[in-house]
Amino acid sequence: MRIDLHCHSTASDGTDTPAELVRNAAAARLDVVALTDHDSTRGYAEAIAALPHGLTLVTGAELSCRIDGISMHMLAYLFDPDEPALLAERELVRDDRVPRARGMVARLNELGVPVTWEQVARIAGDGSVGRPHVATALVELGVVPTVSDAFSQDWLSDGGRAYVAKHETDPFEAIRLVKAAGGVTVFAHPAASKRGRTVPESVIAELAAAGLDGIEVDHMDHDDDTRARLRGLAADLGLLVTGSSDYHGSRKTCVLGEFTTDPEVYGEITRRATGAFPVPGTGGA
Repeated sequence: MRIDLHCHSTASDGTDTPAELVRNAAAARLDVVALTDHDSTRGYAEAIAALPHGLTLVTGAELSCRIDGISMHMLAYLFDPDEPALLAERELVRDDRVPRARGMVARLNELGVPVTWEQVARIAGDGSVGRPHVATALVELGVVPTVSDAFSQDWLSDGGRAYVAKHETDPFEAIRLVKAAGGVTVFAHPAASKRGRTVPESVIAELAAAGLDGIEVDHMDHDDDTRARLRGLAADLGLLVTGSSDYHGSRKTCVLGEFTTDPEVYGEITRRATGAFPVPGTGGA
């Protein structure tokens, strides 16, 4: 089985619609794909309606969190999307995205970059606006060559010249909320240092004690040494190890199935989840 547990659609900051995502996942010969848009479940219905035979969809989300001033992302799988407390927290995060993006546009203007809110809104479309949309605007203007290059101290990384903070969930609260909604939590790309400061291993241990289920080890932002270190940490803490592409369509260079999750780990995730169940493809629309 080929299992990719971290993918984005136009419901957040990917370039594939949810329907295109599942079709492309099938074309990439994946058996299981997770839809994990940022703080959003809006893509579920479209993805399920288009799900091809032979492909199973795991519903999820990537939750924006922050601890001790460090931004981190929590992958949540197979939770009840209508559970009121988790839904309210996701809406708080989403509602803060527009003023935050407008603030980044204003800071870029102060730095002499002629980006406009209309440009960023066009790029975001119906998705939850975020830094990748602002980064794409910088690429369009020729300020940086790639979206990844915009995530630097010069521009949009944490603490960068044009960075603006937004409401983000305490990760311990995120674990509690996801568990209460019947879901499973995995710390996304925990050692992606090129994105900014990373959470120390002592905090990961505390999160594990609070109920964190796993950490995403096999990811494009982790080199071989980092993956080996994280595997050892996961073994010490009794955490599941996942691998994923973090696919964003054409917005990033990663491809579907670039990294995958062991079928036994996937089975354990589905065993632990009680809020929702994987959806088998029925042929799609």
